[in-house]
Amino acid sequence: MSHKIVSKSAAETTRQQVIREKEIGQHIGYRYDVNLVPDYARLTPFLRKYMELMGWQDLNWLEDVHLGYEEGSAAVFDRNVNGWVTVPDGMVLPENQQDRDMIARELLIKFQMSQRHPLVELNRTYRKF
Repeated sequence: MSHKIVSKSAAETTRQQVIREKEIGQHIGYRYDVNLVPDYARLTPFLRKYMELMGWQDLNWLEDVHLGYEEGSAAVFDRNVNGWVTVPDGMVLPENQQDRDMIARELLIKFQMSQRHPLVELNRTYRKF
């Protein structure tokens, strides 16, 4: 019995990736634009310390977090609460998008760890032990 090796064309692979992204409801931007991969030389001191404390080598779970805008204000989207976290008024943002994205990642982590995060109240209300 002979086996024929069939390789997928680049177009077929790309088509399958697009279908998968639609299925999971997530666009993997850095797959198409290498400029979206975080530049670890631009880590904020907080992110560097956070990675060290967590024992992580990368921020892969934050690679798709970018600074955006909600109703004209700089903000970062928090998927856990399906809402925008606005940048504090008066905060001066750098011109470089990589630096802005690092600030967005830091703000998101700090908000998710704060007592003001909605999931903290849910935890208090519904935890079992």
